[in-house]
Parts: sequence; C-alpha cells; structure tokens
Amino acid sequence: MAPSRYSGYQSFSYLEAGTDYTEFALSADVDRLPEHDLGLAEDESARAERLLADTVVVSLHDHPVRLPRHARTELLDWNREARLAYGYVGLSRSGLDAVFDNLGWGACESRNGWKWDDVITDLGMRFCDFAHQDYVIRAESVADIRRAHAEGRLAVVAGLEGAALIENEIDRLDVLYGLGVRQMGIAYSDANALGSGLREHGDGGLTSLGRRAVRRMNQLGMAIDVSHSGDRTALEVIEASERPVLITHAGARGVWDTPRMKPDEVIRACAESGGIIGIEAAPYTTVSPRHRRHTIESVMDHFRYCVDLVGIEHVAFGPDTFFGDHLDIHHVMSQKWGVADTIRSGPRFETVEAVAGMENPGECFRNITRWLVKHGYPDDEITAVIGGNVLRVLEKVW
Repeated sequence: MAPSRYSGYQSFSYLEAGTDYTEFALSADVDRLPEHDLGLAEDESARAERLLADTVVVSLHDHPVRLPRHARTELLDWNREARLAYGYVGLSRSGLDAVFDNLGWGACESRNGWKWDDVITDLGMRFCDFAHQDYVIRAESVADIRRAHAEGRLAVVAGLEGAALIENEIDRLDVLYGLGVRQMGIAYSDANALGSGLREHGDGGLTSLGRRAVRRMNQLGMAIDVSHSGDRTALEVIEASERPVLITHAGARGVWDTPRMKPDEVIRACAESGGIIGIEAAPYTTVSPRHRRHTIESVMDHFRYCVDLVGIEHVAFGPDTFFGDHLDIHHVMSQKWGVADTIRSGPRFETVEAVAGMENPGECFRNITRWLVKHGYPDDEITAVIGGNVLRVLEKVW
C-alpha cells in the first residue's frame, strides 16, 4: 500500500459553517477513547502492520461519519441537516483501503426514514463532499478498490440497507446504480414490497416483486445483502439469485440466539451461493455466552463459529460502527430502526459504554488483524478475511 494521500481535508470545509449550514459539535474520529490493548509482542505488532499494509483491506459494512457529541438531544436535527461529516482523519489511520458505506438513514424527514428523497439527498451530499477532496474515491468496481490500495487512498462503496425506497418501481434500481450504488439490502427489519424483515413475527418470503428485483440486481451487477431480512426471505433471495449473495453485517444465531443473528441454515446457504458473511460489532449484537460483555472477544467468538461452519473463505467483517457514541444513536433511533426488540429478545448480556476493540471504523481492522496474529492465524487466512474474500466475491457479482 502506498503512503496515505490524506492531506487534512475536513467535510464541507468549502462552505462557511454557521452561515451556509448549521454547525454541530462532532465526536472526534481519533483518540475519543483509549486504545484497546491486545497484549501483542513487538514482533506480532510489526507483523500485523505489515499485513495491513500489504493487503487490500475491505470493511463490508460501516458508517464512517462523525456523530454529534450530544447525540441524544441533537441527533435528529443533525440528521435532517444532511451534512454528515466523514471521519477522514480516523479513516486515514485505519488500515482500510475500502469501506461499504451504507447511506439513506441521513436526511430523514419522514417518521420512518429511508424514503426516496431522503436517500437521494444523503447520497448527493456525501458525493458532493467527496468531490472537494482527493483522498476518498467513489468505488464502482473492483479496479477502483485496487487502485485505492495502490495509491494510498480510500475507496468508498455506496450501499443501502433496505430496498423500501424503490416502492414498486423496479427501474429505480437502475437509477440508483447509475448514481453509484453498488450494494443493497432486500429489507431492513420491517417488511416491504420485496420481502420480510427480521423483526416480523411472520415471514412471507420473497414476493413476486422481490424476485423481479433480485433478477434486475443480478443484471445490473448490484450486490444483494440479506443482513436484515427474515430467515425465509433470506433463503429465497439466495435461491433466486444467479450471483453470490452477501450477509454484510451479522453474526451466528448458534452463538447468540436473537433474530438479528443468522441461523446456520442461512449462513450455509449464503456460503453455498458463493457468498460471505461479514461479522458485525454494533453494540449488543454479536455477544456470546463466553463473553457476555460485548468486546472484540465476543465478536471473534462469532467469527470462529462461522469459520467452523462454512470455512474461512466465506467469512469477512462488516463492523457496522460510527465515529462517536453508537449507544446514543440506539437510544434515539432503535425503535425507528427496529433494533431494540431484535436484540433484547435474546439472552441476558452485560451493559457496556462501548464495544472495546471494535468501537469505530478507525480501529476495527487494525484490532481484528492484531487479534488474528495474536491467536496464531497464518498470513493467507488473515489476508483472506480482512479483504481477500470480499474481493473474490465482488469479482463474481459486479
């Protein structure tokens, strides 16, 4: 990897804060919390840094924006402003070469969000910010991701967590593809016209419109995600798709029994399609019986389980993190997003202030790599799970 080309740009600095837009005090994207100590020896740390530098490192799912410091009182107003500042400094130190950035939850004027106008506004604002700097590039192909690695830049893949915004207009998929979207979830927790979400009590499966959408996404070369889909819907999406399907951010229900996690049947079907599961780390998702206090250790319990279940070639990471207090966001948005009832319906867990070791997009992949080194994984397996597996699948999907 070439040295980072980041030169100090901050989001929307081409405008005058307070005059052209409302300014909020934002969370720091570096050093907000103490660095997590995994206890590596000097040679182990050097090996981890070498692997990060030599590998095309890809986060399959994150939200690399800086949350307001006072998110519990300011989140909705900040969200409606639609100027979600990127954590450029933190990302430049992250070891990442590419990140799947799932948009559409910004600019939420509607009570339930993710409407067409919300998403187009969010997408346009994000890309306008990118157009005024030279570190991040909009990634629309595997070649873009490899170029970012070679040039010391960051490739950002635009994605959406659910497809409710297309309503019954299949051609909106073409519009989104034309605007740069390269990955989309079928449903985000609630059911929509394509299929059922994971918080529905009854899963009606993939609808007729959903099957048309899967076919169109295959034709376009848009990656399909079933992270927030119901189990039956996920299985029927995988069966209907002619290309590998992704679970971009989830964990194993065999480790932690909540609807937010995926059962063995879905994880196996995803792998058999040629796809992968990205292990996530949003608070209180990938907890484990061995580690009920959510940290990198409980996240890696899900990693090991999935590796044993489907093989290391079908496992990656989609941490699903922000720069700032993720728990504050859950406090404000969990009912709107349908998160609370799919997490707290499971076994008891210990409360945390942050997921130690997996707290933000700037630290996740460095700590994942260090953990894998510490636990004796060989170089080829580490490079596979921190980026190689994602690239292999994208070559088939895009």
